[in-house]
Amino acid sequence: MAGAFVQGRLQKKYYNLMKSVVKTVIVSIALLACGFAASASDISDHTVEQVLLRLDGEVGKRDIYKLRREASLDSLKLARHGLEEGSPEWFDHTMDVARGYSSFNNDSALIYYSEGLDMAVEKGTDSLANDFRARRATYLSISGYINDAINEFEMIDTVGMTPTQKKNYYSSARQMYYYISNYYDGFISTYDYWNNRAIEAQRSLLPLLEPKSPEYRLNLGEYLFFCREYTKSRALLTELIRDIDPDTSTYAIACHILASIARARGDRNEYLYYLGLSAITDTRMATMEVTSLQELGGMLFELGDTRRAHDYLVAAMNNVVESRASVRLSQTSELLTVIENDHLNQIAQWRTLIYVVISIMMVCLFALVAAIYVLRRQLTKVAKMKRNLEESNKTKEVYISQFLTLCSIYMDKLKQFCKLANRKISAGQVDELFKITKSGKFIDEQSKEFYSVFDDAFLHIYPSFVKKVNELLRPEEQIVLAEGELLNSDLRILAFMRLGIEDATRVAQILNYSVNTIYAYRNKLRNRAINRDTFEADIQAIDAS
Repeated sequence: MAGAFVQGRLQKKYYNLMKSVVKTVIVSIALLACGFAASASDISDHTVEQVLLRLDGEVGKRDIYKLRREASLDSLKLARHGLEEGSPEWFDHTMDVARGYSSFNNDSALIYYSEGLDMAVEKGTDSLANDFRARRATYLSISGYINDAINEFEMIDTVGMTPTQKKNYYSSARQMYYYISNYYDGFISTYDYWNNRAIEAQRSLLPLLEPKSPEYRLNLGEYLFFCREYTKSRALLTELIRDIDPDTSTYAIACHILASIARARGDRNEYLYYLGLSAITDTRMATMEVTSLQELGGMLFELGDTRRAHDYLVAAMNNVVESRASVRLSQTSELLTVIENDHLNQIAQWRTLIYVVISIMMVCLFALVAAIYVLRRQLTKVAKMKRNLEESNKTKEVYISQFLTLCSIYMDKLKQFCKLANRKISAGQVDELFKITKSGKFIDEQSKEFYSVFDDAFLHIYPSFVKKVNELLRPEEQIVLAEGELLNSDLRILAFMRLGIEDATRVAQILNYSVNTIYAYRNKLRNRAINRDTFEADIQAIDAS
C-alpha cells in the first residue's frame, strides 16, 4: 500500500512543483515586504556561515553517527534478547527498541511495536496494547499506510485511561495527524482538516504534561506557533533551547519551530540559522526522518548556493530512503529534481568550458611541440657546428704539431749539414764538400723525409683522401699506389690544393719540382677527372672524415 501511495504522490510531482513555484513567488514578495533580505534579527551573515560550515562537517560524518546509533540499538536488542517474553521487563525493552528505531528506520520500529502489541493482546494487558497500538498507528502514517493508521487508532478505547496513558495517546494522535496532513500539502481543505486535528490533540495533551518540563514547553511553543502567536512562541522556545542539551530531539524540534517563526516574520538569517542548528542536531543523533536539512537545501538553492543545496538534499534523500519515511519522499524528490537539473546545467557549462580549455591546451601543446622541434633542430645545428669547430681545432693542433715536428727535423738536419761543412772545410776537403752539394743527394734525402712526414700528417687529417680523389677520376684513370707508399706526386699536388696552397711556384719549391712540372701534373690530373670543369673545386670540397 505504501508503494502505491508514494507512486501516486510522485505522479503529482509536476503539479506540486508548480504550486511550490507559485508559493515561493508569493512568499518572496511577502518576505521582501517584511524586510526579509535585510535580516531584522541580530544574527549576521557571518554567524549563519559559521553554522553552515559546522553543518557541512557534521553531514560529512553522517555515516559515523549512523553506525553509532546502530551500535546503541544492537545493545538494546541484546539486553531484550535474554528476557522472558511477556514480562514487564520485556515490554519495557521492546518499547525502548521500538523508540530507538523511531525516526531512524520506520520498518524496524513497526516490527517492534507490532511485537509488543501482539504480546500485550495475548496477555490481555489493555493499557500496554493501547500504548503500542497508538505508537504503531503513528509510524504506519509515516510509512504511508494512512487508512491502516486511522483504523488502528480508532480501535483504541480511551475510557478509563490514566493520565499517563492519555498523555501517550494524545502525543501519538498529534504526531499521526501531523504526518497525515503532510500528504495533503497540495489539497488545502484536506490539509487543514488533519492539521486542525493535530492542533486539537496537542491542546488536549498540554494539561497532561508536567508544567515547566522540556516536553511541556516544547508542545506549548509549538501550539502557540500553530495559533500564530509568534512572539510568545519565539520567546518560550528561545529560552527552552538555552536550557537543554543540544544533542536531543527536543532541541532539534524547537530549533525547527523557531526557524518556521523566523520565516513567518521575514527574517532570512534567523531562518537559516535555526534550520542549521536543527539539522546539526538531527545529523549528530542520526535522525533520518527530518525536514530541516530538506528545507535548508531548498532555501540555499533559492539563494544561489547550489553546491550546498545539492549536498544537503542528497543527504536528505538518503535519510528518507533509509528511514522508509514516505511522508518526506515526494517533498525531497521534487526539490532534488529541480536542483539536479540545475546541477546538470552547471555540469554542461563546465563541460563546455573544459572543452574550450582542452582546445586551448591542445593548441598550446602543438605550439610547444613545434617550438621543441625547431629548438631541437637548432640545438642539432649548434652541436654539429660545435663538433666541426672541435674537429677544426684538432686539425689545427695536428697542423701545428706536424709543422713543429718538421721544423725541428730541418733544424736538426741544418745543424748536421753545418757540422759536416765545418769538418770538410777544416780538413781542407772543399772539393769533396762541393761534390756532395752538387750531386743533390742531400736534397733528395731531405725531400724523402719531408714527403714521409707530410704524407703521414695529411692522411691523419684526411684519412679517406685517396679514396675520394679516385671517386672524382674516371675508373681507368684512378691512382694506384705502390706497396708501402702513402701518397705519390699526383696526390701530393692535390693535397696542397686541398690545403689551399694553389700557387704553383710555392708548390714547386716545396716539392723540389719545376713550375712547369707542377702545371703539367695539374693538367694531366684534370684531364683524368670525370668532371674536368669542377675538378679543382671538388678536390677542395673533400672533408676530413
